[in-house]
Amino acid sequence: MSRVAAIQMASGPNVGANLIEVKRLIAIAIDSGAELIVLPENFAIMGLTEEDKVGLREEEGDGPIQTFLAQQAKDNGVWIVGGTIPLVSADDNKVRAACLLFDAEGKQVARYDKIHLFDVLLEENKESYIESETIEAGDRCVVVDTPFGRLGMAICYDLRFPELFRALLDQGVEMIAVPSAFTAITGRAHWETLVRARAIENLSYVIAAAQGGYHVNGRETYGDSMIVDPWGSVLDRLPNGSGVISAEIDPQRLAQTRQNFPSISHRKIFCEAT
Repeated sequence: MSRVAAIQMASGPNVGANLIEVKRLIAIAIDSGAELIVLPENFAIMGLTEEDKVGLREEEGDGPIQTFLAQQAKDNGVWIVGGTIPLVSADDNKVRAACLLFDAEGKQVARYDKIHLFDVLLEENKESYIESETIEAGDRCVVVDTPFGRLGMAICYDLRFPELFRALLDQGVEMIAVPSAFTAITGRAHWETLVRARAIENLSYVIAAAQGGYHVNGRETYGDSMIVDPWGSVLDRLPNGSGVISAEIDPQRLAQTRQNFPSISHRKIFCEAT
């Protein structure tokens, strides 16, 4: 078995301060025995405006945020799922919201760019979010071999699209990292339901690392980071505040669950034209 951890925080506009907090929380995760650590979406920057991240975008493989992640992984001998960081896109006014995976030697071994962008109006408080104004969507799902199992990556709003997770399953996924920054409103309504549903329907572990708290830009994120097993049981969670959760990933339990409850192999799709 292997121990994984998820970090929860409330990032602000100061990248340096955010990285200091991440380093502190990584140390706590390592003390818990974690070998794989998942950071939340936007861990390095929650700007005063959505455009702030565009000015901080990095070329893949070069930049202070990526250097920080690689060094943390190498210095501590752990794998790190680097939440999301702003990488260059084809449009100079946008970024790619990229989730980078670093191995225990500090080498980047995978990259997933957020596919589904959060363009919504929340009726409850009339807040609107238009991620597509500053983010260029990705178009490729990612599953990669790790010492802990086949790891897939998804980001926040992706949770609402089960077909993405089925695509990960078709690539042999066994555990899924989901860096997130759910709003307080959508989190209260749907967060736990979505996280547990994605674990249950794909008989996979889900490691959901969230932003949680009040941010300098006035935004409130929901938190409630959680690690869920293939049966949908919550192994650990942090309702609010900065901190770390951790749990064991048990390949035998995953295999036994899939063998005893083979819903994956029972999949049937009937679609008749009318």
